[in-house]
Amino acid sequence: MERRIQEHNFDKNKSAKYLRGRTPAKLVYSEKYPTLQEAMRREAEIKRWPKVKKEALVKGKKTLLI
Repeated sequence: MERRIQEHNFDKNKSAKYLRGRTPAKLVYSEKYPTLQEAMRREAEIKRWPKVKKEALVKGKKTLLI
């Protein structure tokens, strides 16, 4: 994860287009999964959530996650 954050913040040629001009990127939440497929599935699930629910996840407020 550290390598990816460094790439987003300092490697102008490889960073994601969305993050260009939005640096520095900061990791605020992470989860670990045994396989890449499971991690990508979870990322896709979270991306579909509304902003309020994502903020609750980062802050650890379980009541808003249901």
